[in-house]
Amino acid sequence: MPEQLGFDLPGITALGRADFLVAPSNAVAVALIEGWQDWPGRKLVLSGPAGSGKTHLAHVWAALSGAEICEAQTLAAQDIPELARRSVAIEDVPAIAGNTEAETALFHLHNLALAEGNALLFTGEAAPGAWHLELPDLKSRIEGTQAASLHLPDDALLSAVLAKLFADRQLMPKPDLIAYLILRIDRSFAAARRIVAALDAASLAQKRPLSRQLAAAVLDKEDQLAR
Repeated sequence: MPEQLGFDLPGITALGRADFLVAPSNAVAVALIEGWQDWPGRKLVLSGPAGSGKTHLAHVWAALSGAEICEAQTLAAQDIPELARRSVAIEDVPAIAGNTEAETALFHLHNLALAEGNALLFTGEAAPGAWHLELPDLKSRIEGTQAASLHLPDDALLSAVLAKLFADRQLMPKPDLIAYLILRIDRSFAAARRIVAALDAASLAQKRPLSRQLAAAVLDKEDQLAR
């Protein structure tokens, strides 16, 4: 049977606080984000592996504080005095390691934003000591900042995330499907989003219900494409 052609309507990633599920792997970081007005020196470093929720929490903090969010790699092209007029979340700071212009821009943003009474959030995968920043004054300021770590979701959290992602698409999988998936996908929120989207698309295209059999076929296809 030929596959049905479906409309490719990507789901909107929900980045609000209500969409961020709290578990032991992220509870400390969430508490610090929610208590941002008490940060020592009005700044925080948020670290964690890809897919652990850094970007989501950065958006949560931006909603709470009115902060701007920008990628570190764009800083050299930014109007730093203007950007420093509000709180700022700078994402993926390790990406500018060794880039003198970008590191200098971040150093000036750090000083100007704090002088204006604003707050700063820095994100990166590793702990700040492994960011390999080369500008000594910037490096010392970042490494002297309070830090919070996110960890990859455990089985309970990943199960809850999958259940919510299915529910957001008005899908009702059998309970054994989620148990099947958490043993076979990467332990990250990004992987959970990908598999739910792929299963939704496959179910529509093939006119098949959500099942372990469909999941096995989708995972096998993704594995082949990754090789």
